[in-house]
Amino acid sequence: MSIEEKLDQAKGSVKEGVGKLTGDEKLEKEGTAEKVTSKVKEVIVDAKDAVEGAIEGVKNIVKKDKE
Repeated sequence: MSIEEKLDQAKGSVKEGVGKLTGDEKLEKEGTAEKVTSKVKEVIVDAKDAVEGAIEGVKNIVKKDKE
């Protein structure tokens, strides 16, 4: 989870809120899209990190078995 994604989510939320308050549907939709896009990026990075951790764990097990 990176700070960049969290900031993008916050910016998206602000845009979405301003769009709702002002009745600007385009701005609201842009904010929603930014928020969702940054959340998806965050989930992908977290999944990548989990897979890399699992791979390292398997490597360590295999390495111990060879010793």
